[in-house]
Amino acid sequence: MTHRTRIKVCGLRREADVAAAVEAGADAIGFVFYAKSPRAVTPADAARLARALPPFVMPVGLFVNASDAELGAALDAVPNMLLQFHGDETALQCERVQRPYIRAARMAPGFDLLNFAAFFPSAQAILLDAHVEGYGGGGKVFDWSLLPPSAPFPVVLSGGLSAANVADGIARVRPWAVDVSSGVESSKGVKDPGLIHEFCAAVRRADHELDSTRS
Repeated sequence: MTHRTRIKVCGLRREADVAAAVEAGADAIGFVFYAKSPRAVTPADAARLARALPPFVMPVGLFVNASDAELGAALDAVPNMLLQFHGDETALQCERVQRPYIRAARMAPGFDLLNFAAFFPSAQAILLDAHVEGYGGGGKVFDWSLLPPSAPFPVVLSGGLSAANVADGIARVRPWAVDVSSGVESSKGVKDPGLIHEFCAAVRRADHELDSTRS
């Protein structure tokens, strides 16, 4: 059976970047609701950008230790948003608004991914990111050999991905989806349409190559 790796482009702040990601074939668009990030958007910004999304392209909201009020304001602005928790949230905190969510895991030597994931049984997927100062968006690739041979849950591969290395990541990790941010930017928070298209094309080529090896 052919597997199509899903693509999320995260940290979008401009209508032109959303249009480029959609045109390139992205399945999801990430909005960062974390004020300390150079890619941060307000709920009003996210609502305006989400209105440009066609059917079946999912908006995803990234949160870092957000308050109930911050979560509520974002969901009021973009009601159909999938939640992505990237901070120190417990399972109860992730479940408090009773919405589908994915949980980020910050990979580092000695980190037990299977044990971590066991604390979030209601998560739709676990997003694997590099352990960097702050919370994501550092453009750093973690050591993929840290991963267990096969995870019993959907995995989203993130952390320093670009058109140059995403095929290797897909071949080695076999993720359900990949998530890119800094790897398609001309500067922090400013996406490059050409890099977005190159990244999405590289994912499709990687899928095709994997399908060819199976047949």
